[in-house]
Amino acid sequence: ERMYKAAYGDATGASTFGGVHTLAVPIIRFNEFLPDTQQIGQGVIVGQTGWEAVLEANKRSFAFQFVQRARFITALPTTMTPAQFVDRLFLNAGVTPSATDRNAAIAEFGPVTNTTDVEGRARALRDVAENATLTTQEFNRAFVLMQYIGYLRRNPNDPQDNDYTGYDFWLTKLNQFNGNFNAAEMVKAFITSVEYRQRFGP
Repeated sequence: ERMYKAAYGDATGASTFGGVHTLAVPIIRFNEFLPDTQQIGQGVIVGQTGWEAVLEANKRSFAFQFVQRARFITALPTTMTPAQFVDRLFLNAGVTPSATDRNAAIAEFGPVTNTTDVEGRARALRDVAENATLTTQEFNRAFVLMQYIGYLRRNPNDPQDNDYTGYDFWLTKLNQFNGNFNAAEMVKAFITSVEYRQRFGP
């Protein structure tokens, strides 16, 4: 989710929770999330010796492929300078980086003045997507999104909801409980929902 945000920013959704309004929502969609996470998790068995190395290799491979997608190249063309590329990623992510973090991401390209180096683009993207500030900022949004993807196997605004009102409700509640999903009773609500139970039979 954070990689998509760094690459493309947010999408905009409609909600009627607390009155009709729009809100920034994760841009990643269910049909993107599923194959991407399967690729990253391929061969990873947590607890098995060496699983961390397998996961890291998968992440590197995924980032390398991600930055070669036509959508990414269109959004962040290789004619950009390393500084322009990194600044755009941080802007999309909604993060004001420290000088150290910004310089480290720019340095992934070495001394060149363009961003044609695929490995450099992949490393810089990961630097931004894995930034600690972004991780904190996105945690609750990503957690709510995962309830829809994981339990209901769909996007928050698919026809069952039509818009992001439900997502907005749960994100607001999770924020009110400072990210404590147990206190917010979020998981309980999803796994006891009629929609979730109907996945397994009438």
